[in-house]
Amino acid sequence: MALEMGLWRAEGDRLSRIVPTAIGLESQLENFIESDPAILGEPLLIIGRQVATAHGGYIDLLALDETAAVHVIELKRDKTPRDVTAQTLDYGSWVSELGRADIQAIFEARNPGAVLEEAFAERFNDTLPEEVNGTQTFTIVAATVDAATERIVRFLHEDFGVPINVVFFRHFEDNGATYLARSWLVEHETAPASTKVAGQSRTREIWNGHDWYVAFGEEAGERSWNDARRYGFVSGGGGMWFSRTLKNLPIGARVFVHIPKTGYVGVGTVSGEARRFDETEVEHDGRAMRLTDLPLEGRYRHEGDDEDDRAEWAVPVDWIHTVQREQAFWRTGMFANQNTATRLRQKFTIEQVTEAFRLND
Repeated sequence: MALEMGLWRAEGDRLSRIVPTAIGLESQLENFIESDPAILGEPLLIIGRQVATAHGGYIDLLALDETAAVHVIELKRDKTPRDVTAQTLDYGSWVSELGRADIQAIFEARNPGAVLEEAFAERFNDTLPEEVNGTQTFTIVAATVDAATERIVRFLHEDFGVPINVVFFRHFEDNGATYLARSWLVEHETAPASTKVAGQSRTREIWNGHDWYVAFGEEAGERSWNDARRYGFVSGGGGMWFSRTLKNLPIGARVFVHIPKTGYVGVGTVSGEARRFDETEVEHDGRAMRLTDLPLEGRYRHEGDDEDDRAEWAVPVDWIHTVQREQAFWRTGMFANQNTATRLRQKFTIEQVTEAFRLND
């Protein structure tokens, strides 16, 4: 049985119980949750309200959590135990088939002119993951439910691991003030959603096979973006973790270069394979020259860099467009990553940088 919620007013040594009222509560809960979805116990971004499914019916609320898992939120209202659980699961089966583009379309229909990537970053202070709707969570919202509904939900959740739960709200009024109290049918825990392999190509943005992200760190004078712009290269190193992804860049790839905590500063085409920095040659003044023979602002040296795993590595790049660090471009929701190089799947970033740098002109 769900825990009974009680509220008492303390006046000196005397306690007066405040009697809950459900009058009009369930008709207001949808508005309450939409205005502050955190009342469900974790930060959520509402992406749709009264979302029409392909099989008839309307989902009360759809939301994303910080892992980009989708939450189906359904209010009990006057539904029977069989109806409320069956309908929630039916909606969940439809939602599980939605791809990333479908989720974006639902969000944009509710928020004309808004961008999902920006809204996600503002809500969670993080970049929208590549995998969206990899898993789903089903929540029934109610003031009360009967024993049959409790039994069905517990059976699905505890015996079969279906991520379905009931959240109860009770409404209290006292001396002109209004209060809401919350409890869960099954002990509620928030945890990162597991990733499923099936449908992965639907729920994550498809890589175009051409564009890559490169992080160019300028910390402590090790590297200089002025050098990279002037001589045509990107680099990384000081440990295998920093250099190994750089070696994945294929000749002909287009790279979008980002200075961490600053913004995007260049786009170019990889023109050579990754090599140790002290062995890398670039075209300068019409001839091939080693980077170490050029006047450089950065040091590009690391302790123990006689070993390849500790050395700085570089990749020659033919720049299409670059800007100075002070002119770096950034917009909330754009892609950023700790890897030195990784595939750039996020269309939002590609489109924003393309427009800012006028790459189509």
